[in-house]
Amino acid sequence: MARDGRPLPLNIAEIEFSALARQCLNRRIGSLEELARQVELWVAERNERAVKVHWSFTVATAEDKLKRWYEQVNPANKPKDSTN
Repeated sequence: MARDGRPLPLNIAEIEFSALARQCLNRRIGSLEELARQVELWVAERNERAVKVHWSFTVATAEDKLKRWYEQVNPANKPKDSTN
């Protein structure tokens, strides 16, 4: 996430791929041609509806909710007064 709280393009791409998987690729597709056709239809429909990413985290919210994980990944993220 950018420091100003906006999602980065990679985050947006991950959200869109997740939506594609849930809404379009959640079934067996018999050929690459059919897959391409289904994805094109899905993309066209999302573009027509002008679907936007609704970002629910600010930097402060993310840091608060994910603090425990930040500390596990990098102990330097632990607060100085932490005794854990």
